[in-house]
Amino acid sequence: MLIGVPKEIKNNENRVGLTPAGVAELRKHGHTVYVQATAGLGSGFQDAEYQQAGAEMLPTIEDVYATADMIIKVKEPIQQEYSLIKEGQLLFTYFHFASSEELTHAMLERKAVCLAYETVELPSRALPLLIPMSEVAGRMAPQEGAKYLEKPLKGRGILLGGVPGVKPAHVLVLGGGIVGTQAAKIAAGLGAQVTLMDISLNRLRELDDIMPKNVSTVYSNEYNIREAIKTADLIVGAVLIPGAKAPHLITRDMLKDMKPGTVLVDVAVDQGGCIETCRPTTHEDPTFIIDDVVHYCVANMPGAVPYTSTLALTNATLPYAVKLANQGWRVACLLNEDLQKGLNVVNGEVVYKGVADAWGLSLASVESVLKPMPTPVA
Repeated sequence: MLIGVPKEIKNNENRVGLTPAGVAELRKHGHTVYVQATAGLGSGFQDAEYQQAGAEMLPTIEDVYATADMIIKVKEPIQQEYSLIKEGQLLFTYFHFASSEELTHAMLERKAVCLAYETVELPSRALPLLIPMSEVAGRMAPQEGAKYLEKPLKGRGILLGGVPGVKPAHVLVLGGGIVGTQAAKIAAGLGAQVTLMDISLNRLRELDDIMPKNVSTVYSNEYNIREAIKTADLIVGAVLIPGAKAPHLITRDMLKDMKPGTVLVDVAVDQGGCIETCRPTTHEDPTFIIDDVVHYCVANMPGAVPYTSTLALTNATLPYAVKLANQGWRVACLLNEDLQKGLNVVNGEVVYKGVADAWGLSLASVESVLKPMPTPVA
């Protein structure tokens, strides 16, 4: 198969879809890998390293899309890329369709095969290609929150861990999944007093056993959230519904109950956000203020630590990329239910319920798009 790795062009996105090690692995299986020149520089990988691994370097993003059967990326295509995508071309990347109607319709019009990292799902319901970036974003959330709590950045002017004789900050984490667990661990490690909320009592029991003593678990409901935000200095939104819009756990009217300078970090912003007032921001301009509350809503948080993020992501995606390249996407998805759940948009049809529901679109069955294409009659 001809595999293309374009340079990411989303604002301040420094990750790359494939490492030189990944190129070498795909080459070992007999595939040709085309990498756009300088695609890996932001993550610390030189063009020469890709060439030594067996990649063929192409000068422009247009060349990569025109040449490849499968595109391996990190972030969803943006507007400048839409016209480059060919009918039937396989795109293997994060999409988060439920947060962008424009992207959804663009991929439907291009009749691309969109296999989304974030909805590849194991029988255990774990999301193996989302977990690495959730771990990174979760660990970054208290780090970024601590920074924006500083007074020059319009925060409360409070040190997350406090000092002897002065209470530490209170951190509220909404969601006890991968992001929330990592956020709570880091915040607790920095010395903050942490409240971790979830709607699963079983999950709360697990977390109560493994978390340090400065983490308290609380059942998540509107009443408990409204009470907790009154004393919180930093609030981390860490709620995910795979492939669908995140629910708004913090609404616009709740901001008035927060202390001036409170910081909100909405890690779920790329799925629409679990804080109603959040909108996607960039590393270039990461925050905005509403009602004296600082909102940090960067949609690609792991892009700020691209070396770590790229290695972590490709460790997870490469085995699946090899299957797709070796077997073709139809056979690979027929044989592998994990991958099959990653199909969101295929040849002009939506095949993932969360995406169809988000935008009121008709839903085609996965089985219908996995049927082999008819062989042309000579």
